[in-house]
Amino acid sequence: PFEVVPCVPPAIAAPAYAGIPVTYPGAGDTLTFVRGYEDEGREELKVDWGALAKLEGTLVSFAGPKQLTSMINSLLAHGRPGDEPAAIIRNGTLLTQHTRTGTLQELSDAFRELAPSGAGVLVVGKVVGLRDHLRWFDERPLFGRRVLVTRSREQAGEMVDLLEAQGAEPIEAPLINIVPPEDYGPLDEACARAGAFDWIVFTSANGATAFMDRLLQGPRDVRALAGARLCAVGPGTASRLTRFGIKLDLVPEDHSADGVVTALKATGSLKGKRVLFPKADIARDTLPEELRAVGAQVSEVVAYRTVTAESDEHLDIYRQLLDRRIDAVTFSSASAVRAFVGIYGADQAVDLLNHTIVATIGPVTADAAIRYGITPQITSATSTIPALVDALVAHFKTLAVSQ
Repeated sequence: PFEVVPCVPPAIAAPAYAGIPVTYPGAGDTLTFVRGYEDEGREELKVDWGALAKLEGTLVSFAGPKQLTSMINSLLAHGRPGDEPAAIIRNGTLLTQHTRTGTLQELSDAFRELAPSGAGVLVVGKVVGLRDHLRWFDERPLFGRRVLVTRSREQAGEMVDLLEAQGAEPIEAPLINIVPPEDYGPLDEACARAGAFDWIVFTSANGATAFMDRLLQGPRDVRALAGARLCAVGPGTASRLTRFGIKLDLVPEDHSADGVVTALKATGSLKGKRVLFPKADIARDTLPEELRAVGAQVSEVVAYRTVTAESDEHLDIYRQLLDRRIDAVTFSSASAVRAFVGIYGADQAVDLLNHTIVATIGPVTADAAIRYGITPQITSATSTIPALVDALVAHFKTLAVSQ
């Protein structure tokens, strides 16, 4: 037994993604599909070119490079007008899609000057002229841009989806992995007395997940947090906590250490208040120290560790950067910057990034890059993934206008 799954063939899908409908009122009464492949190695197609040349409608074929050349020349030789609009679409519907338009004669001349490479969809007819009005897929602001995503693989999904929606080709190359603490003892102790704290301050989605996952192991549930007020720094952290059914008491608008302390102080005096700070093993001490400076009793506990990920030899990011095949490198944390420098060395890291766009999430990550001599051309105003992607879009839109 088997099942037939209906699909859209390349000869229709590729033109649609290029902004070329294969049928349209006024574009002729016929639509003809020509099978572009015959026996392997055979260039000539068994087609009545004289009859095809006389048709006034649209002709479409998915063919290999040799067949495309033969097809165009055969149509011209049998009387198809040389000034008729035509297009060749390669890698249709993919982020690497490329569309070339012109007249039938112009495409023939181009093939004589430069041998075509790769299969493609040939469209001949008036419908090609609609591309200027209907193109959408390759009009997206990041179309054709190759963007390096350095987030951990577990967290890269959001950025990958947002980049693809804007037309970019994301290259996933995690620089860091999120792993459990070496000793769960301190974290378990903090979870056991979570309700005894006045505030629990979560500064990252990773910290929130690690803490809550550990808290909910065994007989406990979210009621173990009763008595403590919860603060989440950044919408990403807040969103992660709400997945656990938690309502937050505070989400500061300013994500800096000063901003968080100011927001906490606005709820009342922090003097003598017990504050739990679940963190990464390499987290900065800025926020805990500022809280202590205003009288808070801060307990820091390592909820997770950040370790450098093993590089993917198949991707060979080093070679891609060296060959300038990556348009932008994104860093979504200071630890990702440190990992990049740790892998390639400080001097080489700067050299590799000199010829590409460096995009950092928020001022903390930007400062980390600058400390290593790396100059970010893009820094998102807020420390969120959507803001970082928006900043990339704005940058490349400006770049396109200036060119």
